[in-house]
Amino acid sequence: MEDNRQSLSDLADLQGAVVANPGNVDAGAPVSTAPLREQQIDAQGRAYATGKRKDAVARVWVKPGTGQIIVNGRDQTVYFARPTLRLVINQPFDIAGRVGQYDVIATVSGGGLSGQAGAVKHGIAQALTRYEPTLRTVVKQAGFLTRDPRVVERKKYGRAKARRSFQFSKR
Repeated sequence: MEDNRQSLSDLADLQGAVVANPGNVDAGAPVSTAPLREQQIDAQGRAYATGKRKDAVARVWVKPGTGQIIVNGRDQTVYFARPTLRLVINQPFDIAGRVGQYDVIATVSGGGLSGQAGAVKHGIAQALTRYEPTLRTVVKQAGFLTRDPRVVERKKYGRAKARRSFQFSKR
């Protein structure tokens, strides 16, 4: 039996060894480069997703375009007047490197403006991964596909609020 081990002196040799000997891969088997998930597009060429944050729920459609974001029939600069909320909405595009390449139409209801911005961000991230499945790893590593589970705690009986007791009276 021959000894097939080689000594690798530098990284270029290592690269050549990896390419020359891929391991237990069968030479006759085709190598798939397709993404694990399929592209999910409707008849109009849009990807749809639902985003949630606190009590807010956003329905989001993403399609190729000029980067226009419309929320409840109004432009994002009108609906989300605070720059921080607009920054939150655009985070998935910044992470994916797709700024100005997609148009977004969103309808959002419930909660306040901060929760609604978080819901739209979650919906954009979900819809973006459905339109371009190769972006899923980048968006997921940034944490945008995970729904933020924090919600307002409910009021308990015998309490003034969720945790606050009624004022104590000594007499």
